[in-house]
Amino acid sequence: MKLARTKLASASGKLSLIALAILAGPFALADDSGWYAGANVGRSSATIDDARITSGLLGSGLTTTAISDDNRSNGYKIFGGYQFNQNFAVEGGYFDLGNFGFNATTVPTGTLSGNIKLKGLNLDLVGTLPISEKFSVLGRIGVNYADAADSFAGTGAVSVLNPNPSKRDTNLKVGVGLQYAFTDALAMRAEIERYRINDAVGNKGDIDLVSLGLIYRFGAKTPTPVPVAYVAPPVVAQAAPPVEVAPPAPVPVVVPPPAPKKVSFSADSLFDFDKASLKPGGQQDLDKLAAELKNTQFDVIYVTGHTDRIGSHAYNQKLSERRAQAVKGYLMTSTGIAGDKILTKGVDGAEPVTKPGECPGTKVTKALIACLQPDRRVEVEVVGTR
Repeated sequence: MKLARTKLASASGKLSLIALAILAGPFALADDSGWYAGANVGRSSATIDDARITSGLLGSGLTTTAISDDNRSNGYKIFGGYQFNQNFAVEGGYFDLGNFGFNATTVPTGTLSGNIKLKGLNLDLVGTLPISEKFSVLGRIGVNYADAADSFAGTGAVSVLNPNPSKRDTNLKVGVGLQYAFTDALAMRAEIERYRINDAVGNKGDIDLVSLGLIYRFGAKTPTPVPVAYVAPPVVAQAAPPVEVAPPAPVPVVVPPPAPKKVSFSADSLFDFDKASLKPGGQQDLDKLAAELKNTQFDVIYVTGHTDRIGSHAYNQKLSERRAQAVKGYLMTSTGIAGDKILTKGVDGAEPVTKPGECPGTKVTKALIACLQPDRRVEVEVVGTR
């Protein structure tokens, strides 16, 4: 019995996908790093080489009259990995591709049946290319160490010399897929993978696994600020005042509304580079603002997060929003301000402080990061103070 001999799906195309994923974010962001685990289940398929089976039986003086193939099975894999950055991970795991077999009838009267079980371990390099905030495409290339266990049985005129051959060998493994992130911690994957296999009787073939699964990233949940409940003071009913003759109305004095108060904080003083968790020093800066707000009446507070132009638009937009949310949560906790009075937004790197041409170059260097430091900031604007 021989497994699939179809050509490997364009390995160069998959390698290009992985290379593109790695190069797409030159400073792939540290917030995306960490351990993860998951599992997939699906359908596996192989191609049984009926011509070779017929030829082998004919060499023994037997004519094949019919062959039926069992070339579909259920497969699964369990895996774990480490995400180095937004675009690159290493993943290893255990797979079971299921059972495949055939049954042939012969003249003189006899039957030959064969079955193969495939399972093993794999180690892959996984490239990820985000195409939106939730969706990403995947490409993988690696090796699999498979245990192929065959069993053959003959009846009538068919005799089998070695009924239970087996083979363990290392071969290539490739795949592509699509990932959807429900949250920062939980995502779903749909994948198509090809395993190169030695079938224990001198042949190499391919097994394809089409599967769907879930992955969980450890430590990826972003804490949600707990809003401080605002209790309105009780309304005290008062007796109606006696009716009096109103004096002449004074000429009203128009007082212009107070100008909004706007404070800009350097993102590097509030957060570590590519992080959205407040540093102790950043908390002290916000404590000073919180102390002023405690004795101030206002209508609304706007918190706007800004990033520099390094990295992809989708990632920077998400990072600027998370930083604005972190400042909002801290102000709510420090001052007791209701959450609906603090509005947040992120604007990516679309509103830089640096002037055009002030920080030239596209290659990410320490000098460029330092030059773009003023662009990385969080602005807090208090409107309607009085």
